[in-house]
Amino acid sequence: ARSRTIGELLAPTSPFDKKCGRENWTVAFAPDGSYFAWSQGHRIVKLVPWAQCLNNFLLHGTKNGANAVSTRLARQNSESGQKNKPCEHIIDCGDIVWSLAFGSSVPEKQSRCVNIEWHRFKFGQDQLLLATGLNNGRIKIWDVYTGKLLLNLMDHTEVVRDLTFAPDGSLILVSASRDKTLRVWDLKDDGNMMKVLRGHQNWVYGCAFSPDSSLLCSVGASKAVFLWDMDKYSMLRKLEGHHNDVVACEFSPDGALLATASYDTRVSVWDPHTGVMLMEFGHLFPPPTPIFAGGANDRWVRSVSFSHDGLHIASLADDKMVRFWRIDEEYPVQVAPLNNGLCCTFSTDGSVLAAGQDGSVYFWATPREVPSLQHLCRMAIRRVMPSSHVKNLPIPSKVVEFLCYQI
Repeated sequence: ARSRTIGELLAPTSPFDKKCGRENWTVAFAPDGSYFAWSQGHRIVKLVPWAQCLNNFLLHGTKNGANAVSTRLARQNSESGQKNKPCEHIIDCGDIVWSLAFGSSVPEKQSRCVNIEWHRFKFGQDQLLLATGLNNGRIKIWDVYTGKLLLNLMDHTEVVRDLTFAPDGSLILVSASRDKTLRVWDLKDDGNMMKVLRGHQNWVYGCAFSPDSSLLCSVGASKAVFLWDMDKYSMLRKLEGHHNDVVACEFSPDGALLATASYDTRVSVWDPHTGVMLMEFGHLFPPPTPIFAGGANDRWVRSVSFSHDGLHIASLADDKMVRFWRIDEEYPVQVAPLNNGLCCTFSTDGSVLAAGQDGSVYFWATPREVPSLQHLCRMAIRRVMPSSHVKNLPIPSKVVEFLCYQI
């Protein structure tokens, strides 16, 4: 089935624009669904109110120039005590933008740093931040509501390829870089760098937190997938099974599954608690041998994203296709055409997939199904229980297999 196009945001271009430097390496939705951000290329990040963006698509059709997404909304007076209305911002980051991540604050989540007596920033309940990872190794932190620069983090020595905030509202940020390291930052402690995670022998391409913020996955220019314990900042295990560089990773909403995308033309789905590979989605038919998989660069998988329903995965490959998979089916349930796609992510409610290429973004309606009661129960259990605990439950073996996504 062909996925239905929702809309597109086209970056403004001039006849003298170089195509190189216009790549859209990253797109992101705010955790509360209020904003959408993407890199337009040439140092520019665009922030738009997502609800207004969707309304614009419905009112005016699918095509929209990026500068006419929504009418600018006047920001309410901060002294009124009411929450500010969202308005769009164009941010010049000063260098090519490779990564974006939204972070929101929960006041009761304290900084992990001890003996804190003074801070430049007090992040409140309604704080929303945008982190941008740049070509020169810097990470810039922006206030989403004002578009103002708050922090400039400068410890990486190479491109910051990916960023991820801990989902627990602690404003712990992890960055993945071509300098072969992951760095952990505490934004509640004015961006203090808490830890350097070393283990990758080559460039680090991507990183992702588990939903409970206890695990971190990182992938890079090697065949291994790294899992880290974020309470101890130590490596838990390596997952091995890919035949080429692993370029993207994401946990399922219940934390029971981990999807990884590789240049070996596959998306693999793992149990992160046991290290077992549960399923593979191949982008070549018939599936390639390991030798051929290393060189099939017209089928390289660039990005992977898990839907909030826990049933669907989206992948984006160099064969000009976006694919939507069900975790229990071998072949895609929907496809969509996209040339030169570089990144994709589901909206906060899972109803839309955004994919970026050459400064522009394209949106598709995602497969919509009513999850079974069994699946909803499985997700509820797996949010609080790792595989090792499930296997010790006094329940039939078939139920254990279902809860562990083995059937």
